[in-house]
Order: sequence, then C-alpha cells, then structure tokens
Amino acid sequence: MKLNIALLAGDGIGPEVIDQAVKVSDAVAAKFGHEITWKPALTGAAAIDAVGEPYPDETHEICAASDAVLFGAIGHPKYDNDPSAPVRPEQGLLKMRKKLGLFANVRPTFTFPSLLDKSPLKRERIEGTDLVFLRELTGGIYFGEKGRRDGGDTAYDNCVYTREEVQRLAKKGFELAMTRSKKLCCVDKANVLETSRLWRETVQAMEKDYPEVTVTYEFVDAVAMRLVQWPNSYDVLITENLFGDILTDEASVISGSMGLMPSASMGADIALFEPIHGSYPQATGLNIANPMATILSAAMMFENFGLQEEGAAIRAAVNKALEEGYVTEDLANGGKSYGTKEVGDWLAAQI
Repeated sequence: MKLNIALLAGDGIGPEVIDQAVKVSDAVAAKFGHEITWKPALTGAAAIDAVGEPYPDETHEICAASDAVLFGAIGHPKYDNDPSAPVRPEQGLLKMRKKLGLFANVRPTFTFPSLLDKSPLKRERIEGTDLVFLRELTGGIYFGEKGRRDGGDTAYDNCVYTREEVQRLAKKGFELAMTRSKKLCCVDKANVLETSRLWRETVQAMEKDYPEVTVTYEFVDAVAMRLVQWPNSYDVLITENLFGDILTDEASVISGSMGLMPSASMGADIALFEPIHGSYPQATGLNIANPMATILSAAMMFENFGLQEEGAAIRAAVNKALEEGYVTEDLANGGKSYGTKEVGDWLAAQI
C-alpha cells in the first residue's frame, strides 16, 4: 500500500516523539512492503513564529490532500502565560479540527499487564480495563460564541449543539459498541443543561436502530467518580466536547502514564492520529519524553487503513519494551531508563 501522510510535529516534545513514530512506521512499512511518503507541515507555536498563523493555509492543503495526519503536540509557555496574546497555538488545533471536519475524537484507555502496579489506582480496580471514549470535537462550548461585556468584567462562553452533531457522533459510538461488548454509555448533565437534554433525547431515539446495544445514561460527575472506582465497568462512552476533554485526561493516567495513550480524531474524509499528552515544554530537547503514545497512535493509523497485522506488530513491540524495562524515565520507577531516541531505535529494531 502507498500512503501519503501529513506530518505535523508541532511544538515542545512534538518533533522528538514524532521522529520516533516515523522511525517505527518506516520499519513497519519495510517489513510489510508498504511505501510511506511523509509530508511535513507547520502548526502551533512553530507556525505562529514562522508565518504568524497557528494553522496556515499551506498546512491545511497538505493535510486535506493526504491519506491521514500524524500529529505531535502544540503549546508554548510564552502563549500560556500571556492571557492577552491575540493568536494562540491552540487556536490552530481548533481550526484544524473544524476545517478538516474531525468531529469524533477516539480515545482508548487500556492497561498493560507489566504496569498494573505503576498506576495511581489499585491493581484490583484497574485490571481488565479496556474502554473507549468518543468525544465530540467540533461543537459545544469550545466553538460557541464567546466574549466580554461590562467593560471586560463579565465573560461568557456559549455551549451550542445541533441534533445532527449529536447523531453523527452517537452513530460512531453505537457502531463501535457493536464491535465490542455492545455496551454504550452516554455521558451528560441532563439534570441541568439543555444541551445535555438534547444529547440524551437524541441518543434515546437512536436506540431502536441498534437493539443489540445496551445503553446507559450517566451524569458527568458520576462518571468522573466511577472512572477511579470501577473503570473496568465501562466499555464505550460518548460525550460532548468539554466533558470529553476532562474525562479522557482523567482516564489516561489509569494505565500508569499519560505517555502511553494514543488517540484518533475522525472525520468523514480524513483522520488524524496523535498522543493525548501535551507539548511538555520543560522536556524539550532533553531526550527524555516518552514516545510510546505517539508510536501507538501510528498503530491506530495503520489499523484505520485496515492493516491490522501492522498495528499488532507495533503493539507487540511496545508491550515487549514495557516488559523488559526498555522505557523512558517516566516509567523507570527509579531504575534504568533510556532516552526518547533509544526507545524509538529499540522498537524499530524489534519490528
């Protein structure tokens, strides 16, 4: 298979972890007889510094013409610490999601047998956890009207959803549930929010089309609690943008490190694959960042193309690295650790 992949390294540790994902992906391509053409493009703070825009038109054209996008991370302290900055790296991320139509963020949370005791939660609570969040990505409060009034003393952010936006996300949730244990949880705050009531009534109306799927409805605060009590009671969860942003970060640490969790953002025509962690600017250039989340995101990318064996090869290599302790310092627990590049080299060699 010939694949054209847009490569958006971004900021901070983004370029370092992306380099390792490319290295491992090229090893997979060599092993299985594929050809990957990488198409680098600017985004985030790096793009602002270069052209004054966090998601330039040229970058969008490269992404739109590619088969998929492999993305690192964006964000820089000089923007985080300046509330008055007129342009921010994160605006590029929102713009990219909107222009590419990436409406469904797929975030799996699973455990690794060799790391069960490194989770902040007890082994007996997390063993067997294998859940997937589908977060709506292009609507809600992040994209609603926002502003200031009363001379800047009052701020507002409007949360708006259409039934169509809920339906297309829920459809993916139902379809995913059908391939798994046929359990779906709709996360909302329908006792308070009108948008949540729209979510709930829309999903309830869709239940008849998927009679084999058992659907539950839970308030977001209850789900936040249960994720640390009984995460293995969940399978597929669907939710709106803000709730999904918060809950998926909470779920990510169940595995023992945020540096292990991949994700995908799906649209009608293209998909983007990225680690869930941020740009971690403090670690930039130190060769200490964990590249495994980005590498596992590449595994999801191969699987999205129907290349299941290729994805499995990456997952097997990562599991072996974890079992044998060939890990970066975040997972070393005081023992021997290896650099970002060394872990990438080791995984590529295993494949």
